[in-house]
Amino acid sequence: MDLLELIIEYHKDNARQGPGSDEATLKPLSYIPSLNNQTKILDIGCGTGGQTITLAKNTAAHITAVDMPSQFLDKLMQRAKEDSLIDRITAKEMLMDNLSFEEGSFDVIWSEGAIYNIGFEKGLTLWKKYLKNDGYIAVSEISWLTDTRPEEIEEYWVNAYSEIDTIEAKLSVIEKCGYMPVAHFALDDKCWIDNYYQPLLENAEAFLRKYDYAPEVREFIDAGKEEAELYNRFKDYYSYVFYVGKKIR
Repeated sequence: MDLLELIIEYHKDNARQGPGSDEATLKPLSYIPSLNNQTKILDIGCGTGGQTITLAKNTAAHITAVDMPSQFLDKLMQRAKEDSLIDRITAKEMLMDNLSFEEGSFDVIWSEGAIYNIGFEKGLTLWKKYLKNDGYIAVSEISWLTDTRPEEIEEYWVNAYSEIDTIEAKLSVIEKCGYMPVAHFALDDKCWIDNYYQPLLENAEAFLRKYDYAPEVREFIDAGKEEAELYNRFKDYYSYVFYVGKKIR
């Protein structure tokens, strides 16, 4: 089993595939005006749809949710059906750097904990053409909360994601890409521990047993445990930060 297959299998039964919460999804909505039943939202890297369902429950918009693993999309649509939201959510299997939508199709582009897959600046640049003029983008992105930090955590995250940077630097990228920054805020402990790490850690032993403690599975689980342990030690220095921007050019 390769790494991508392990990731999909380990995450597919969880409500979220990255840090987040209903509250953290609702807060950016408060900065986006005139959401109604004509509004079209594109949710990129939707996973199993934790934020997609929250968006559908708290707006009258139609949401197009895209991701690549069909297992994630199946879970999303199962949840949409259970919540009687299936008429307002459309799931599409697509790569986030190869979307096939008409330009100017969406009022809002949403992406939680996923833009890192292609890079913050690349994502903001590629996706902008799908936004209507004066449309909004809301994305969460791993960011430094301080100007300096311990070498151990700096090395870890620079190796994991070289585009990690300070909030100020991320805001500059947003402006460079043709958006006006509207709001930003860091995700709290609940988003990381209660909603992301805890469900994964609770399932770790069962997952290992399922694959007979295969070395590659053990390595995968250990890497996840290390990431959670580092967050507990160094959470004052980094978090996912939600950024809201308005398309201006």
